[in-house]
Amino acid sequence: MTDSGSVAATIHAASETGSAGLAHRIGTGVLPYQSIMAMIRAREIAAAPEIEPAQIQPASMDLRLGHHAYRVRASFLPGPHAAVMDKVKEMGGYPLDLAEGAVLERGCVYVVPLLESVRLTSGVTGFANPKSSTGRLDVLTRLIADRGTVFDQIERGYEGPLYLEVAPQTFSIVARQGSRLNQLRFQRGSPIIAASELHRLYETGQLVRSAAPRLQLRDNLVPVTIDLKGAGSGSVIGYRAKKHTDKVDIDAVGAYDPQDYWEPIIYHRDAALILDPDEFYILATVEEVGVPPDLAAEMVPYYTRSGEYRVHYAGFFDPGFGWDGHAGGSRAVLEVRSHEVPFMLEHGQTVAWLRYERMAGHPDRVYGSGIRSSYQNQGLALAKHFRPFAS
Repeated sequence: MTDSGSVAATIHAASETGSAGLAHRIGTGVLPYQSIMAMIRAREIAAAPEIEPAQIQPASMDLRLGHHAYRVRASFLPGPHAAVMDKVKEMGGYPLDLAEGAVLERGCVYVVPLLESVRLTSGVTGFANPKSSTGRLDVLTRLIADRGTVFDQIERGYEGPLYLEVAPQTFSIVARQGSRLNQLRFQRGSPIIAASELHRLYETGQLVRSAAPRLQLRDNLVPVTIDLKGAGSGSVIGYRAKKHTDKVDIDAVGAYDPQDYWEPIIYHRDAALILDPDEFYILATVEEVGVPPDLAAEMVPYYTRSGEYRVHYAGFFDPGFGWDGHAGGSRAVLEVRSHEVPFMLEHGQTVAWLRYERMAGHPDRVYGSGIRSSYQNQGLALAKHFRPFAS
């Protein structure tokens, strides 16, 4: 994280060429920090107020809520011939002023125009995920663009505003103009890694570390498994969200007593957990996950035919996450919900897969303590809004 204030001076120092020139200097893949900075300088990413340095991550950027949220009856996509705000009006959406903060109620759906807009050129596509802290609060967020037919994707050539669907599931939240709930990354061409290279990185411990035997790669994806034993009998292996709690301010860090919101799950003798469809859980992987600086990673849910549950909201890992020459020290935290029926998870069960993607260039900064990243060297952990549980 850099000093607060306008990003303009930082952009000027980072690049003296626009992204049209940049296209000739980087390869295909996920665009790194310096490429995002160049896009801002070229006004391919624009905002008012101006973009802040802290929004720019090694391979992604945080997007900010605008000054109004609109409560709507249901989630929607605008389709190829409609603007988002036209659909909001059709659905009778009414505005909430976010200037001083407003409560977004659990169980409701809101559409929020974002402060940022984009003008995607040079074959660039955009992809979005909730931020880790957003997912750990069980807040569903999905990016929408005018004339969009899918969530969380901005097609090449798109020019216009961006919107965020926000649907708190467990806790009501307080949000305001400038709150950052999701992140956007950019990609040029294909980021796919050759299967032989992925296998080499996997076998040499660059991607995951675990005392358990290595599992087989599948469809160029790296498997991760669920930890339901922790440090042994009596240890905490996860957290179950309480119902009917107070609201959570999305911008308040370390402000809440976790005992008011969460129930620890303790391992005794059975390394299994039955997921209740009405509950939300925070769990963790057995594996420690690493992302080398020339790669990024995205967690994809385990195939639905393997069980009726979902294991994450966020799932994007910037270059450098959990990596210091090899994988180690940072586990992937899972936001888990069962679908409609109870489902039993067992220790060591494969629950998700990591898709590693090639960076288009080595990022000028990587995830970690150097930029005050929130979740480096993490174990099982709640969102940053909560203080640690008392021993």
